[in-house]
Amino acid sequence: MRMLALSVYVLLTLVVGYLYRHTSRSTNSFFLGDRAVGPWMSAFAYGTTYFSAVLFIGYAGKTGWEFGLSSLWIVAGNAFLGSYLAWKVLALRTREMTARLDTMTLPEYLAARYDSRWLKPVAAAIIFVFLVPYSASVYKGLSHLFDAAFPFVSYQVALVAMAVLTAVYLIMGGYKAIATIDFIQGSIMLVGAVLLVGSIVTHPKAGGLSQAMARLREIDPGLAAPVGPPGFVEIASLVCLTSLGTWGLPQMVHKFYSVKDDDAVKRGTVVATVFALVVAFGAYFSGSLSRLFFEEMPGGNPDMVMPALVSTYLPNYLTTVILMLVLSASMSTLASLVLVASSALAIDLGEGRLWPAHRKDVTVWVMRALCLVFVLLSVYFALTDTPILAMMSFSWGTVAGAFLAPYLYGLFWRRGTKEAAWISLLTGLLISVVWASVSGLDASRSPLIGSVSMIVPLVVYPIVSLLTPALSEEHIQKCFGEEITTGWRRGSVLEGADAS
Repeated sequence: MRMLALSVYVLLTLVVGYLYRHTSRSTNSFFLGDRAVGPWMSAFAYGTTYFSAVLFIGYAGKTGWEFGLSSLWIVAGNAFLGSYLAWKVLALRTREMTARLDTMTLPEYLAARYDSRWLKPVAAAIIFVFLVPYSASVYKGLSHLFDAAFPFVSYQVALVAMAVLTAVYLIMGGYKAIATIDFIQGSIMLVGAVLLVGSIVTHPKAGGLSQAMARLREIDPGLAAPVGPPGFVEIASLVCLTSLGTWGLPQMVHKFYSVKDDDAVKRGTVVATVFALVVAFGAYFSGSLSRLFFEEMPGGNPDMVMPALVSTYLPNYLTTVILMLVLSASMSTLASLVLVASSALAIDLGEGRLWPAHRKDVTVWVMRALCLVFVLLSVYFALTDTPILAMMSFSWGTVAGAFLAPYLYGLFWRRGTKEAAWISLLTGLLISVVWASVSGLDASRSPLIGSVSMIVPLVVYPIVSLLTPALSEEHIQKCFGEEITTGWRRGSVLEGADAS
């Protein structure tokens, strides 16, 4: 049954990529879907990129085992801060300003917003290099589940197979293929999350919701407390990293570039929030009950908690559904990571430097080649022994730490300066890289490091802006236009850009 479901999934993915092969020949269509993606597809693309095997295998397993029910604070953060407020605050502004500046990538936006051509290649290099650990952590989590669900398939074989599948359907179809398959994957994730919670709670070892709470208290009262055993700082840093971090990640910001119109933003906000609430709750709540099923951590490895729980205690049909859930979440995340990373080098470093800017056909082919390179690098790092949570936290903390302040302030504050953008970017980057190097990618410290890497630049940016010369009024007018939309409003007019 599992092999049949897996075969159907793989076939469906390849068919979608094949069907869209003729619609992704320009850079705009390959990377942005011609800025014409509707609310449901945009919201599902955002949600499926947000939640991957890192959530279900790495985070839900480790935090659920150690924190118990207090890991549900992460669910609240992901739904409200990471989804609702991200869409409410960022989506419309991002779409309008990037369309006005005629930019397709985060590095392009930063360079245009701050009138600094060197921001573009530096930002591109940061994206390509530091998204590799995150991609590797997704592959690692997915392969652990495959290893548990299919004992006859080795971890290495599962890893390579998923890498090949990601590369093939993305290279064929581009962003429109991703958005379409994301909608299908998102539907699987919603159904799987609901079934997962229901099966875990009703299992004899849990004995229903009230009995499960009582049994958790017997094991350790802290597992059922509002703030679990590790403490407030650990919980707060995880909420910050996994929720505020989405505001500065290029693969998440990319979804706002491609949304169809203002009304699609409004509806997408609601859909994305509900999606995040259901999926995140399904993962973290199930992980928080894992202590009821195991006396000791399976294999002494937190990355094996959820795979062992799913493969050992769930019925075969549900194990298949959960396998499809994690596969769907991971494939979408991987496709977005690969697309954003490859575009960083092709569009932001190569186009106009290594080949003429008007040769868009060359750009698309280079992006396709770089997709393959990025996948191969991710597979290489996935074969290391670094814990999933550590790799993901380091990647998110570094990338979001570098980009959050200049991206966020750049959308709203006219007084932001080029020097502030550079200094805040370098501050976040150095805090993450230096601190992580000193601590040796310790999984227990990684979320705190990532959170500090994001928060400090948010303080540094306005201080530096007020101490350095403002950008010219002419340039600010070019960025912000005559009229700026401050909330949801239909019928906004963009000068020099199509707002449809």
